Amino acid sequence: MLNFFLLGRLEVHSDCGRIGVRGGLQRTLLQTLLASEGRVVPEEELVREMWDANPPEGVANALHAHVSRLRKKLALLEPGRSTSRLVGNSYGYQITIGPGELDATVFIGLVKRAEELLGSDPHAASAVLRDALRMWCGPVFGGDAGGAVCRAAAVHYEEYRIRATELFFESELALGNHTSILGELGRAHAESPLREGLCRQLMLALYRSGRQAEALETFRRMRGRLVADLGIEPSPLLRRTERAILEHAPDLQWAGTQRLLVRPAA
Repeated sequence: MLNFFLLGRLEVHSDCGRIGVRGGLQRTLLQTLLASEGRVVPEEELVREMWDANPPEGVANALHAHVSRLRKKLALLEPGRSTSRLVGNSYGYQITIGPGELDATVFIGLVKRAEELLGSDPHAASAVLRDALRMWCGPVFGGDAGGAVCRAAAVHYEEYRIRATELFFESELALGNHTSILGELGRAHAESPLREGLCRQLMLALYRSGRQAEALETFRRMRGRLVADLGIEPSPLLRRTERAILEHAPDLQWAGTQRLLVRPAA
């Protein structure tokens, strides 16, 4: 079994060792194949990712040479395997990835599982989301996303990370842990200052912790950012939250595990 990592690093591990591709065309090749999650990547797409608009003369042979070197590196991690992980056909190339071998797909599976648990068991959902978020140790591909395919994959996985973060805080709010998550929630909001979901959660956690003025100031700062950066007003939900805080609406207070305010994405 191999373990492919792209959430915060680009590495491949097995019981026999590990390989880490630190730069250059080999790195771009491995990234692109992993970003495709085991699907066949057309040769022309690999060429575009690796050389952009300046492919060398004899680019097909150059691509095949890089594929061959990567294939040999992967084979060293599974000396008893009879077939290669990196295979090709007349259409392109793919890395065979088994269940549980790619960290990104494991992560997304955990997030989806937590979404299923949220309404009925926020304790379990919170634990699953903690496990999922621990899988991240930095930006996707270590911050070097390469070509368009890898950049799109990085955006996709990062969106899931933020979604997991919001769901985690929602489960903690449902459990009454508004005070204990304030530090984490404040940092998450600072890292993604235009995410209204995080802003709303921070406002609610502050209000429930007896810090109404700070909750309202959080809204005012958020509105200023939205107007200045995007030219839009806060969403109706965020405005209703501000109004409820101003009016000390009873349903803002925590009263035992309650209906979650963030619903699973469709």
